Amino acid sequence: MKKVYYLKNCGTCKKIMAQYDLSDWELRELKTQPITEEELKEMHQLSHSYESLFSKRSTQIKARGIEVSKLDEEGFKNLILDHYSFLKRPVFITDNQIMIGSDKKNLEVLENFFKK
Repeated sequence: MKKVYYLKNCGTCKKIMAQYDLSDWELRELKTQPITEEELKEMHQLSHSYESLFSKRSTQIKARGIEVSKLDEEGFKNLILDHYSFLKRPVFITDNQIMIGSDKKNLEVLENFFKK
């Protein structure tokens, strides 16, 4: 299994994805095909944390008056399921690995994966 969860209008997603040959990957656009609870569970099994999957830069945080510091794991999970913008992206998933977001550490892991 090789999947990428992304937003087509996200410049960061486009920039990262353009660097790699994703022809044999399943591409999943989150706005048109929202994440399911089962898919989120799969991500959680690899990441061990809903908070690590949560985008603290989502515009929905301010719009909804959410205090992120007061959220627990269940709160992060419910928000991610409620609105696509709460999932940090892009998310690359292989059979035993997950790479979440655009921070330097994750991009290095992703780069090494494609060098194999």
